[in-house]
Amino acid sequence: MEIKSLQEGLRANSYPGRGIVIGRSADGKYAVTAYFIMGRSVNSRNRIFVKEGEGIRTEAFDPSKLSDPSLIIYAPVRVLKNQTIVTNGDQTDTVYEGLAAGQSFEEALATREFEPDAPNYTPRISGVMEINEGTFSYKMSILKSADGDPSCCNRYTFSYDNPIAGEGRFVHTYQADGDPLPSFEGEPERILIGNEDIDSFAKYLWDSLNEENKVSLFVRYIEIETGKYESRIINKNV
Repeated sequence: MEIKSLQEGLRANSYPGRGIVIGRSADGKYAVTAYFIMGRSVNSRNRIFVKEGEGIRTEAFDPSKLSDPSLIIYAPVRVLKNQTIVTNGDQTDTVYEGLAAGQSFEEALATREFEPDAPNYTPRISGVMEINEGTFSYKMSILKSADGDPSCCNRYTFSYDNPIAGEGRFVHTYQADGDPLPSFEGEPERILIGNEDIDSFAKYLWDSLNEENKVSLFVRYIEIETGKYESRIINKNV
């Protein structure tokens, strides 16, 4: 698979929807993850990321404008010991609870499917990163309808052991803007990750997202040798 510039890909797509990036910095020192949300409706755009424990959750920026919280208020990031879970919906909790009970990432997600938001049937995209005594691995999952047919859920899991320095994977909910929105296709995109510090990487991502549609961004760098991390949140609504 061709390795691509994340910046160029984002700038060419006005509406990738929600997206997860996971990979390893070019110097090999950090496990890198990012999660962003976008919106076209007033309800979707009326959100911010806030810290919650070792993770984050979404909140309504203006509670008086919140019309339907069912698919927009959730915890995108949670941490269970040495595992960091990142998803685009309340399946974060499903994965967290499943892993805590001894299930695998795949077993936990077997209880879920795409979002019930006809006619889009938005894919549920998920990732889990594991840092263990100086080693790093991760998995990504996509749960989607069969080309818009909700009678069938297609399930895909991708595993990356000892990820290559300077590379990452990027999965997002939609191929592009549209009505209905076309679901992401294929395996997670192979992307370049450099040696930028966390603030530079966050700015690079945020500036690459469509100005009208972007809502919030979360970035975390985890030191692979120690498990220590730092995070950044950028909200359009401030």
